[in-house]
Amino acid sequence: MNDRPTLLVIDDDPLILQCMQLCLPEPDYQVFTSTNAATGMESFRRHEPDAVLLDVQLPDQSGLALIHELRETDRRVPVILMTGHGTAETAITAMSGGAFEYITKPFEPDEILPLIDSALETSRMARRPAALPNDPKPTGGGKSPVAARADLVLGSCPQMIEVFRSIGRVASREATVLILGETGTDKEVVARAIYQHSQRHDQVFHAINCAAIPETLLESELFGHEKGSFTGADQRRVGKSELCDGGTLFLDEIGDMSPVMQTKLLRVLQEKEFERVGGSRPIKTDVRIIAATNRDLKSAMNDGSFRSDLFYRLNEFTIELPPLRQRGCDLVEMAEHFFALYATQLGKDFVSIAPETMQGLLAHPWPGNVRELQGVIKQTLLKASGPVIVPAFLPNAFGYESEPEIHHPVAIGWREGLAEDVRQRIAAGSFSVSSDVHDEADRILISEMLKATGNNLSEASSRLGISRPTLRSRIRALGLRPDRM
Repeated sequence: MNDRPTLLVIDDDPLILQCMQLCLPEPDYQVFTSTNAATGMESFRRHEPDAVLLDVQLPDQSGLALIHELRETDRRVPVILMTGHGTAETAITAMSGGAFEYITKPFEPDEILPLIDSALETSRMARRPAALPNDPKPTGGGKSPVAARADLVLGSCPQMIEVFRSIGRVASREATVLILGETGTDKEVVARAIYQHSQRHDQVFHAINCAAIPETLLESELFGHEKGSFTGADQRRVGKSELCDGGTLFLDEIGDMSPVMQTKLLRVLQEKEFERVGGSRPIKTDVRIIAATNRDLKSAMNDGSFRSDLFYRLNEFTIELPPLRQRGCDLVEMAEHFFALYATQLGKDFVSIAPETMQGLLAHPWPGNVRELQGVIKQTLLKASGPVIVPAFLPNAFGYESEPEIHHPVAIGWREGLAEDVRQRIAAGSFSVSSDVHDEADRILISEMLKATGNNLSEASSRLGISRPTLRSRIRALGLRPDRM
């Protein structure tokens, strides 16, 4: 199984090609290179890359012309344009035609790598099948059924059967869909299943986490901005609403969107138009919105934090995902599936789950739902020393092993030191206690995980339960310096 993200770099500058191969090393990535448009197009068809890094100036054809050929072949593959000085406006014009992003030469690795990771993540969501039961070939296609197994929507309990029926009912319709459910219930996978079974499956798919982006940046991310519209806006930017014209936009954690942004989104839903930040010209867009949240939107409407008119627009069709603790024997099926899947990925032997282990899994409340289950199974396999999963291999939180670190003087001292630090910050009148403490915890957690994985970002992000772009973003924000980015 080849599940590595693949990138095609098309540029006649050997220094750029070498730089990308060094910055995206094996085995985390697979990089293909071409020095002209003709061989680039051939490589695109042969290798089916997850993303493309394309220079505007090529010896045999303009990159602006090539991007149209690439999009005619597969519109779901993100293309990042590289431009020289003075050609940024040309690149921005091309973005209106479907480019994912652009970057101006010369650039540093720290500038290009987040864009590449973001493009690869977007490609994964659009092209990797989110398969339903007994549906090995979803409409959206994909590289390999095996590669899609982690994104299989499992379950046979009555609530999940209704979820599958709902996906079937709404996927081919043009209705806006609202997906409700607790954190970790696979709302993103259901959104992708709807997209991949829709009539827009061969068009672009973008996802935005509304809770992870500050309001000022979220507006630009959604709608774009004009040059000079705010400090730092040195070029025009095309937003996801424009890039997704004809495609699908997934807005995760929409319950955390500010009232101002809710008003702007309502206009998109009602009038199919928007304006860029700093702009005055309405821009039309034919985008399908799929939204998701773990919040109770009816309560949010009552307290005034969520607009009722937006709720009714989003609520054309609702799918509610049950928490894992209410899904009965689905957990048995899912545990067996994920143990087999991750054992292969981690190179561990797996034959069966001992009955006592399964009882422990069934008794757990699973506040993190499917995402927590996947993390627990990975931890268990890494700890396992045999092919039969016995209770002793489960994480200590399941109570099958003593937890000496909880009572260890060093652990007690660390907790007391943290508590004293928090008390001091509160007494000093700090308004950033929560973020400061979380940053310090993340700094320790990510540093130790990078050490444990030898700075392998793919393995570290998988074991931390976050995406590679999110991990890279946290590394930069925390000022960490792993040996290999």
